[in-house]
Amino acid sequence: MIKVKVNKDLITISGHALYDEYGKDIVCASVSSIITTSINAILMLEDDSISYEEEKNKIIIKIKKEAKITKKLILNMINLLKELEQTYPKNISVMEGY
Repeated sequence: MIKVKVNKDLITISGHALYDEYGKDIVCASVSSIITTSINAILMLEDDSISYEEEKNKIIIKIKKEAKITKKLILNMINLLKELEQTYPKNISVMEGY
């Protein structure tokens, strides 16, 4: 299961959806696309507002500055992940304020 943990200045995405085998998992592909697009958009518009670290099966996003556009893009990212959670509740979990 992919676990998304959202706190005020920290978002951690970890795990594997286990919907299908590696390379064919549409839930993992969706999460990767949502996260990558969101990070790239934030860095393009407010390059000093976040930092991120990638590890195997884990991404940590640190919010360094409360920029208006960053807040909107982060909220959009979380909402997209929640929509995915509604469709695939066995494969992704979004937890806020952990």
